[in-house]
Amino acid sequence: MSALPLSLVVFAMNEAMNVPTVLPEMLRWLRARGAPYELLFVDDGSTDDTRAKALEVLDGDPHGRVLTHDRNRGIGAALKTGVRAATLPWVTFLPCDGQIPVTELEHLLAAAERDERPVVFSVYRDRDDGLHRKVLSFGVRALIFAVHLVKLRSDGPYLFRRELFDPSLLVPDTFFLNFEFPIRTLRAGIPASTVTIECVPRRAGVSKSTGLKRIVGVARDLVGLRLRLWQGR
Repeated sequence: MSALPLSLVVFAMNEAMNVPTVLPEMLRWLRARGAPYELLFVDDGSTDDTRAKALEVLDGDPHGRVLTHDRNRGIGAALKTGVRAATLPWVTFLPCDGQIPVTELEHLLAAAERDERPVVFSVYRDRDDGLHRKVLSFGVRALIFAVHLVKLRSDGPYLFRRELFDPSLLVPDTFFLNFEFPIRTLRAGIPASTVTIECVPRRAGVSKSTGLKRIVGVARDLVGLRLRLWQGR
């Protein structure tokens, strides 16, 4: 296993059914690495027992923290909250739905050490999302290229040096942050690698991030990012 010191941000909104099984797996993997770690669990305004169950799992672990939003603010906001609280040099993130096995992070860490890159993106291997999600993904990638002239290959979690992620510059609180950071990275010419990882069906519950309206929101956010970059922000 890689020996890179790692801050793992885990975000959840109404994932009380998944926390008792998914979070302990993440904790065991972090402990088994034999490297410094911290697990930063962000409860993004849950209305169920997500926070209480996370506190139970992390109770007694000095490297685990539960951070709470008083309302649902979005994946981007959860990631920024986690990065602000992180103290270790390397940061990555996962949702607490079990769709990405925590062991898949080993591919990102290995690539960072092997390629000596400060950023590692990930794409999914043979993810069967149906025609709807495939069309949505193609549309988003086409929009990114049309607006920013970068070919983005980034589906899942990415690993990065903490100093490269500036929450004050990253405006979106939505899922769009998962596009903005990679776009900024590529435009800045920061060396990055890409690895392939597995994505499996979520353990329980339903996704909170589906719907055709996302592509409309992404289009709006892409234009907004373009304007901010023109203004030097």
